[in-house]
Amino acid sequence: MLRLGRGTKITLSVITALIVICTYIPLFVIVMNSFNANRVAGWPVTNFSMIWWEKALTNPAMHAAVLNSIVVAAAATAIALLLGTLSAFALQRFKFYGRETVNLIIILPIALPGIVTGVALSNTFYQVLDPIGIKVGYMGMIIAHATFCVVMVFNNVIARLRRMNPNLEEASMDLGAGLMQTFRLVTFPQFRSAFIAGGLLAFALSFDEVYVTIFTAPPGVETLPLWFMNQMGRPNEANQVNVVATILILLSLIPVYISQRVSAQAAKDLK
Repeated sequence: MLRLGRGTKITLSVITALIVICTYIPLFVIVMNSFNANRVAGWPVTNFSMIWWEKALTNPAMHAAVLNSIVVAAAATAIALLLGTLSAFALQRFKFYGRETVNLIIILPIALPGIVTGVALSNTFYQVLDPIGIKVGYMGMIIAHATFCVVMVFNNVIARLRRMNPNLEEASMDLGAGLMQTFRLVTFPQFRSAFIAGGLLAFALSFDEVYVTIFTAPPGVETLPLWFMNQMGRPNEANQVNVVATILILLSLIPVYISQRVSAQAAKDLK
């Protein structure tokens, strides 16, 4: 068992405290400024009011931005779950020529800077497809998000598949279960936690994506990150951003809780 000296413990405690402070103090400032009665956010907050909550929650532009973000993230996640899982099974369960190349092609989008992906997709949509009459529009933004969301699901699922025991599936089929029944009762439960974790990561990544969205969003369409950026350019309206950010902080507790439960269940299943 590793034993730490008193000086080491103190040093690690100070570093931990600094990290926690740097992480959570800015979030606390956002929450407090959402109740700031002044037109311009500032610190310390001296006058408190719910006026910005009322304005933000009744702002139709914010409602549209939230809806767009949810629709795009949900659609991109659905595509990513399907393609990422199928790709993981293909690369893990089958040997074929060019398998490593396919693996590289799948992972590459997450390694590229978002601005490069955005520019590349924008050029493809508007300079290649548009002139030949293919209007991608809103669907193009979903496809753009799905390109990097697939990697999240793929990495999680293939990592779990590599640790699974194929003998269980063979035993199930030897006992008379069909392919789909074996998948539903034996295979899927073993990688279900990785499947859910990959979906959560993909949704979160798509929901707050900025760079790719800037280059692929149709004219007049805003997602929540784009709405944030536009509002921050209007100092007198910036406190509405603090309100929405506070709501997102609270809502973020839900996927964190789900992720912890899934991780705990996965650890229990491996014992």
